[in-house]
Amino acid sequence: MTSIALSRLHFPVTTLGPGRRLGIWLQGCSIRCRGCISTDTWAATEGLTTTDLVIEALRRWVPDAEGITISGGEPFDQPDALSVLLRELRGLTSVDVLVYSGYPLSALTDWLQNNPGLIDALITEPYEATAEQILPLRGSDNQRLHFVSKLGRDRFSSFERPQRSTDRRFDVMFDHDGTVWLAGIPGKDDFHRLRRLLKAAGHTAGFSDSHSTEVSS
Repeated sequence: MTSIALSRLHFPVTTLGPGRRLGIWLQGCSIRCRGCISTDTWAATEGLTTTDLVIEALRRWVPDAEGITISGGEPFDQPDALSVLLRELRGLTSVDVLVYSGYPLSALTDWLQNNPGLIDALITEPYEATAEQILPLRGSDNQRLHFVSKLGRDRFSSFERPQRSTDRRFDVMFDHDGTVWLAGIPGKDDFHRLRRLLKAAGHTAGFSDSHSTEVSS
């Protein structure tokens, strides 16, 4: 039984890769990019569980999933747990696996060599708030999309192009406590516009990005 820090699971995710995907967000990030939209995933001491329990929670969705996307947090801050989780998933499905990381590819080479066949596509490099953002699936254009397998190239080569208007959308998730999660790649001003709209409508809301301040009526 392997321990893992988990932020959340969701199905279907349609904004982080092709098709209806299993979304897995791991908890804990040592990179902590300025401008990160997910500061709630930084603390490594939250969401502790086991890979067995994560797999059990995912089983009901696996038959309908057309892909898997793993983000965070920083997945490679838990390299052993990530390996165990992916090996278990590979035993359940043959769909493509996309993993997001803020590390450069050079820092992940050993893990990839020691864990062949677990990842099909990989997005690397830290988010840079001042960089352009015209490429799909990436928060900033310094980030790189790598095809780790033929399946990864087949599934993700169409994303090596300028972003289209249809790429700018979100999956919306609701927790029992009223928390709303957005899955997707926001534009640099999207959260600012959302704050203004909520404030104009008289709502109070908190945001999990690193520039956030509470919006109140």
